[in-house]
Amino acid sequence: MHSDIRWDEFPYPSRRVPVFARNVIATSQPLAVQAGVHMFRQGGNAVDAALAAAAALTVTEPCSNGLGSDAFAIVWDGQSLHGLNASGRSPRAWSLGRFEGVHEITTGWESITVPGCVDAWSKLSRRFGKLDFSQLLEPAIDYAQYGYPVSPTVQGLWTDARETYRDFEGFNQVFCPKGRAPVVGELFGNTAMAGTLRCIAESHGEDFYRGRTARRIVEFLNRGGSVLSEDDLADHRSEWVEPIRKSLGNVQLCEIPPNGQGIAALIALGILDYAGIEKYDVDTADSVHLQIEAVKAAFQLVQAHVADRDHMHVSVDDLLDETRLSDVAAGIDINRASDPLHGRPGDGGTVYLTAADEGGVMVSFIQSNFWGFGSGVVDPTTGISFQNRAAGFSLDPAHPNCISGGKRPFHTIIPGFVMHDESPLMSFGVMGGHMQAQGHVQMMVRIFCHGQNPQAASDAPRWFVDDKYDVVFESGFDVDVQRALRQRGHRLSATTPLFAFGGAQLIYRLENGFYCAASDHRKDGHAAGY
Repeated sequence: MHSDIRWDEFPYPSRRVPVFARNVIATSQPLAVQAGVHMFRQGGNAVDAALAAAAALTVTEPCSNGLGSDAFAIVWDGQSLHGLNASGRSPRAWSLGRFEGVHEITTGWESITVPGCVDAWSKLSRRFGKLDFSQLLEPAIDYAQYGYPVSPTVQGLWTDARETYRDFEGFNQVFCPKGRAPVVGELFGNTAMAGTLRCIAESHGEDFYRGRTARRIVEFLNRGGSVLSEDDLADHRSEWVEPIRKSLGNVQLCEIPPNGQGIAALIALGILDYAGIEKYDVDTADSVHLQIEAVKAAFQLVQAHVADRDHMHVSVDDLLDETRLSDVAAGIDINRASDPLHGRPGDGGTVYLTAADEGGVMVSFIQSNFWGFGSGVVDPTTGISFQNRAAGFSLDPAHPNCISGGKRPFHTIIPGFVMHDESPLMSFGVMGGHMQAQGHVQMMVRIFCHGQNPQAASDAPRWFVDDKYDVVFESGFDVDVQRALRQRGHRLSATTPLFAFGGAQLIYRLENGFYCAASDHRKDGHAAGY
């Protein structure tokens, strides 16, 4: 199936062409891309490039991630596949009773869990990197210390966030010092963050969790009412995990196991494989209808069952049971939309990057604040903005994802990886809240069922299922297809949430050992090769 890619066909309006090279990187902000390329030129591998880009993104795209983010990764090291879950846990002092009378966790001091991304950088560098860890953070430190020109998409998200976080003093002081978001091309720096990055670089991340920076984090958060402790930080450990898989034809999609929503993409793909999705032409009403129905069924299961893996009442194998998936596929009415019973995960602000090198190493990496600037809590003395991952918890005491102490919340961020015959084929991701699992499904169907090259698959107009199970279509989607879907009972929404269609980055391994890298025109970044 994968050998039929049409490398020279670009059927959708696009400002991009794919990049072909032996060392490649793709992400959402151009200066972060160049940080990765610089590591390749210094003799680094794909992991070094990815980590330099990840650190740079915390500075140059603060509306999506920061030093207070969480992260996940999938790495092919040249021999085998590895998964890393670097999501943090809630403060141990938390209990459901602490949130009595609270109907929803959104932003603020009580939305913060232990940040995991710095530990992810350290773990990945120690296990797979070639360059000195401090070298990887040099571009990020430089951008933070001396400033960088703000790029257009980042500026738009920053401006939108100004209203959301207008009552947060630290946010305004650090990110809107002129009483507004910076304008496109304006230099913006974060000297306090530069100092924190230096401490991280010099200590290989240790200072962030068990040093002076850790103490400063706890003192700052405790002053605001958080009960996160020094022990909570000191005890954080990213976890190496075995990626979970599901086949689509002769390739396998690999995802990080729960507490993330990657399993939703696997459930949907399993349903589509049984439904024979490859028989339906791309972009037709039948194909889109089946994909939407599969995603809705997947979200029902995920919403009901997925949590910190230690707290789930059903197993991953149960959720991916072949009989269950075939039964769901058989129950889909090609002429009628279903009416799901459960909701789905929320929107979010995330960065994704992927890198690959001539030695065969491939990296799929994602880190996120969750909602834009996250909790809105920013420490002016360290420059750290903290995520609001506690918003992923349920407040239902009967739910496996119910909030409690020392627990990982449900996560939306998911790196993707594709294998063929136990060999690496593609590392990819589609950032943007609950669009991520849906985006993985759409990329997989386009590339591996219909032979679209990665850039064409990224360029294609997208659909997504919102929190009411209404379907939102991106501008450019065939109006006749939309009309046909409405006739089948799909509720089409005219409202387009901020993170609706996400941003994809993809790297496909060619048979000659080189790579094809693609980057989403919906973001500021690009793909680059060396």
